[in-house]
Order: sequence, then C-alpha cells, then structure tokens
Amino acid sequence: MQDHHVADLLDAEQLWVSGDWAGRFGLAADPDNTGYGHSPAQVAAVRPESAQALIDYYQAVAARTGSLLAGLGPADLDRVVDEGWDPPVTLGVRLVSIVDDDLQHVGQAAYARGLIEAG
Repeated sequence: MQDHHVADLLDAEQLWVSGDWAGRFGLAADPDNTGYGHSPAQVAAVRPESAQALIDYYQAVAARTGSLLAGLGPADLDRVVDEGWDPPVTLGVRLVSIVDDDLQHVGQAAYARGLIEAG
C-alpha cells in the first residue's frame, strides 16, 4: 500500500509496476493488485525469489517515500489529495494512513515470528 499510495501522491507509476518487482515475486505487474482482500490462494501465489527481494523492494519504496517527505513543508499536509471521501482526504491524513498500514504489517510479522520461534 505504501508504494501504491506514494505513487498516487507523486502522480507516478508504482515501483511494483515500473520495475521488475512483480516478476521477482512471481506475479504480474498489476497496479490494482495491492494484496488487499487476497484469498489464501492468492497469498500463496506470492513467491519472492529470495528474502533479499523483500528487503530490496522495501528499501526502494522507503527511499521514494523518504524523498517525498523530504520535500514537504507544514502547509503541504493540508492539501486535499483524494476527493472521493467525505470529508476529503488531505496529504497529512493519507500519510498517517500509510504509517498505520505499515505498523499493522510490522505487528503481523512480529506475531508470525513469535509463532515460528515458539514452535
């Protein structure tokens, strides 16, 4: 979601689509396939070529996000970026949404690690 949302904020293509990332995960480069609402079979189809592919993709997305954030000032946070909601979504709210999604995934990873270490 970070790649998807930041690409939208930059009016650019997702790194997932513009690079070789989707292929490195055994998937087609579909900009609408963010993983949201996937079935167990769809999740099982995600086959990264290596653990390093996960790290590399994360680093590429984080670097692009960092570049976006470095160019922002306080007034930018009030800019409306999505009129499809009531109230419309500002850049500040969208950034909080991205962080929230990332933190949920960190929690999921920590939970999975705990299961593996306990097993």
